[in-house]
Amino acid sequence: MVEVDIQIDDRFANQVDAELIEQAIAAALVAEGVDGAIEVSVLVTDDATLHQLNRDYRNVDTPTDVLSFADDDENDTAFVRPPDAPRYLGDLAISSESVILQAAEYGHSRVRELAFLTVHGMLHLLGYDHERGAADQAAMRAREELIMQQIGLPREPFDDRATTT
Repeated sequence: MVEVDIQIDDRFANQVDAELIEQAIAAALVAEGVDGAIEVSVLVTDDATLHQLNRDYRNVDTPTDVLSFADDDENDTAFVRPPDAPRYLGDLAISSESVILQAAEYGHSRVRELAFLTVHGMLHLLGYDHERGAADQAAMRAREELIMQQIGLPREPFDDRATTT
């Protein structure tokens, strides 16, 4: 069972498909063989908020499209969780403004971009990190594309994301 808490900024409520976010999260978990009770929180907001979060929590003073904050307490014995409590993976923050801009830039739908950023963030929560080097970036990109195919949103021939990011 996957529990997803999605908070969507009111300004973007009519542009964001919460069910798509849940589908992308579930697909990433299945693809990575993660089972059991899982909990993830998602915030969909604007570029300014992601910029502030990026600056405050990563010391990177630039806007970004998606941020992942993994739960670092998995091995922490200071807090004992009930045996039936879901495993909390962490939080995702997605910029709805970036979804719109990047969908146009990469030549695909906003639906695909929202799903892609969700999958990308989930893979970070599950331990992938494209910033560790070319091999890790290639491995993460392969997983992203596989998951996107599984949810029926493969990269279109004119989508140039494969050569960017």
